[in-house]
Amino acid sequence: MHAWTRPRQPEALPAQFDRRRIYVLPTGFGAFYGTLLAAMILGALNYNNNPAFLLALLLGGAGLASLIAAQLQLAGLRIVAVDAEPVPAGSAIRVRVHARAAPDRPRQGLQVDDGLDGELEPARLDLEQGAGEAELRIATHRRGWLDLPKLRVSTTRPLGLARAWSHVWPEAPLLVYPAPEAHGPPLPVGGGDPTMTRLHPSGDDVHHLRTYRPGDARRAIAWKHSARRDTLLVREYEQPLGADVELDWHRLHGLPQEVRISRLARWVDEAERDGCRYRLTLPGHNALGPGNGAAHRHACLRALALMPHG
Repeated sequence: MHAWTRPRQPEALPAQFDRRRIYVLPTGFGAFYGTLLAAMILGALNYNNNPAFLLALLLGGAGLASLIAAQLQLAGLRIVAVDAEPVPAGSAIRVRVHARAAPDRPRQGLQVDDGLDGELEPARLDLEQGAGEAELRIATHRRGWLDLPKLRVSTTRPLGLARAWSHVWPEAPLLVYPAPEAHGPPLPVGGGDPTMTRLHPSGDDVHHLRTYRPGDARRAIAWKHSARRDTLLVREYEQPLGADVELDWHRLHGLPQEVRISRLARWVDEAERDGCRYRLTLPGHNALGPGNGAAHRHACLRALALMPHG
């Protein structure tokens, strides 16, 4: 049943829920409720009890109204985006599902899961002023692109008598970094000239004084010199540029491919943690760097994650 519900293949976002892809079925409590109403109607007809018959019809009408209300919770809902920050393989990736809908009716307490018992922990989706998001945790096992499963958005509101649900299958693979080596050799020693320096606002040695510019930190202002010159002067510092660390795939010859990838991933994280500039060289790629920072780290780990599997 899960495999045959719409959509039957990944789809581009945004995806909107309409009446053709919303399903409604009674819950266990709803089936008990219907059985109870049938017994009440049979008893009322048997004993010709008009008040009991009227009560059963009113309760039946309320049950039918709850089916419509549950369907309206999903009608017009749009899944506009799915995103996640990359994580190392073996860690749970936090997937954010962004939803939008017209703010003409409250949509609270929706549930997002994969529709398979125990496969994915459900997440709650509430829409405030027509917008909301749910966060799912999906286990990762290998590096590279992670294809999302078919996701189910469901609700049992308002009375819990019926479950209305619809599926979305985002065509939005997520990136999983390679798992860094747990215990490996230390970061290689960098090459180049470690005596070179560069200007840096948080350096150690004063390089020169310059005129104040808007946005400069107050702690960098040289107050004594500024008083003598009758203008604001700012200290500029210098710090060692440091030697560039070479992370070369070919220097790890003799190791299995996945071990090389894990070790390089570990060294990238260590170089970033230590504030080193590093260059990553991989077969079939132009050298990445030298550099550091979040963007450079992502570029290096992405290249490692997308290496062909051996």
